[in-house]
Amino acid sequence: MKTGKLARLGGALLVLAMLLWAQVPAVMAGGKVVPVEETAGRGMLPDFELVDAMDGGLVKSEVFRDKVLLVVFWATWCPPCLQEIPDLIKMQEKYGKDGFSVIGMSIDRDGRDKVKKLAEKMQINYPVLMAEPKVARGFGGVSGVPTAFLVGHDGKVIRRLVGYQDHSAVTRLVEAELAKK
Repeated sequence: MKTGKLARLGGALLVLAMLLWAQVPAVMAGGKVVPVEETAGRGMLPDFELVDAMDGGLVKSEVFRDKVLLVVFWATWCPPCLQEIPDLIKMQEKYGKDGFSVIGMSIDRDGRDKVKKLAEKMQINYPVLMAEPKVARGFGGVSGVPTAFLVGHDGKVIRRLVGYQDHSAVTRLVEAELAKK
């Protein structure tokens, strides 16, 4: 009788694992994470007015007009999200003066205090906003984190990057877009 229950539990866990794996937006290949989806032509930067995780003020999308943006949907509980933050900080340091900005869109639902503490601890140097589902839908949807959108200086969404990314490749995309201005 115990064997039957264990077999059913094992089968259920296998199905659950397969469902979760199907949701993973990137696959491992040769020790590197390779994005499964990089889709151009997602539309325009949606209009938004979101809470700044650091000071609680409201930030409107219009303040980012004419900039190249890397809009990253992330969460404090997401290991790949935390792993890429140092690279995002470096990108902001290097290209911020050239009309570029990273925008962190936190999907955390535990309130902005938790996000603020993490941002302070990691010394994040780019805007961190509390994302709303409407904004994620405005980008065409976010099914997992991290998910980033490269937005050109004209406001067009150029690229959707799902999962942890090789930041040398992301840097090349940002540099190419900055060169167009």
